[in-house]
Amino acid sequence: MTSSEHVLVVGPGRDFPARIRAARPGARTTVICQLDYIGKVREPGANARVIGVRGDAPDQEWIDLAAAAHARDPFTRIGTFGERDQDHYAVIADALGLSAHTPETVTLVHDKEAMRARLRAAGVDTTACARVADLDELRAFVAAAGTPCVVKPVSSSGSAGVTKVTDDGELPRAFERAAGSYLGLSNTGVLVEEFLAGPQFSVEAFSEAGEHVLVAITRKYSDPESFVELGHVAPAELSADTAAAIEAHVYAVLDALGVGFGPTHTEIVLTPAGPRVIETHVRMGGDMIPALALEATGVDIDDCTARQTLGEKVLPGIRARLAEPRPGAHSSAIWFASVAAPGTLDEILGLEQARALPGVTEVAAAARPGAKVGALENSESRVAYARALAATAEEAVRQARAAVAGLEFRLRVRSVDADTV
Repeated sequence: MTSSEHVLVVGPGRDFPARIRAARPGARTTVICQLDYIGKVREPGANARVIGVRGDAPDQEWIDLAAAAHARDPFTRIGTFGERDQDHYAVIADALGLSAHTPETVTLVHDKEAMRARLRAAGVDTTACARVADLDELRAFVAAAGTPCVVKPVSSSGSAGVTKVTDDGELPRAFERAAGSYLGLSNTGVLVEEFLAGPQFSVEAFSEAGEHVLVAITRKYSDPESFVELGHVAPAELSADTAAAIEAHVYAVLDALGVGFGPTHTEIVLTPAGPRVIETHVRMGGDMIPALALEATGVDIDDCTARQTLGEKVLPGIRARLAEPRPGAHSSAIWFASVAAPGTLDEILGLEQARALPGVTEVAAAARPGAKVGALENSESRVAYARALAATAEEAVRQARAAVAGLEFRLRVRSVDADTV
């Protein structure tokens, strides 16, 4: 069966243009993305066209360029598969009359202050927070709410620019970090929130026609200072009551934000008072979490996303797969390596030995030779990772951590021209 589907992919799209074309013979894709990320478009010639737009171009320019292509070769559907350019995706879809997340939903998901306000109004979340314009406003919030608190960009990802503050003296540096621009996402301000104490989890869910299905709850392990994620394991080992409470909380968040379809990645803290949301995303999780979920549950989130983009109903299949018995080892973990010393990465030693360890399924570099490495500041700071599969979450984490612990990193460093007295 051939297809007349023509999908506009907003953003580089990762491997999704190819997935879409493979899922429906005859389907075509056009990619529109920022000029700076055109090099990330895979197999550009396999698309009907690739359109580059300056990152600082106004929304109307994105709309006009998409509309010109649409007039010549109409799009039947639209999709986006990462954080970057989701705002442009929403306004293009609205202008062309294509089914997509609304601009309001995308804004609520990206703007953490707006998200908190909507959730507070819906009775879903009571986390104290404020957008602060300067250091004086940040100090005023802390004087009223106390510490510890978390200072972070209003819109960012990959734990970039996030600082846990326990003392007033840390506020200037925390504000400076949060006010930066990270990972290709423009900064829209600084947010300060009360610190939510407890173990952290991410929830991978899939939605269709306003219904939500929880695919997997993943236990996440983060650096206590930078909040950069160091490891994940799926499924998290939780009681049935706790898992049900997390599921209900996430569904309430998605409903309040108007999420009606697609994959979502929601990060929560299990506080003594119950689950509380950190943030949510209208995309699949990063850090290879979809791969962990696939090994743990049999549900291929990426495949479901590609097929739903083409108009297929996927929730019945997801429910059926989740109901199937899965004997054997299905606890899947990933652990990341970082280096404290600043320098230029020259070589990673011990990769083959780590790959031979029991239960280990993959060990790979996350940074190329020649990359600048050092302090753990965001997810891009990590230099390697290992994945493992075991019968229990604890064993899978132990095996992945053991593989990472056996790696050695050869760096090149320069001498410092220090002051003298």
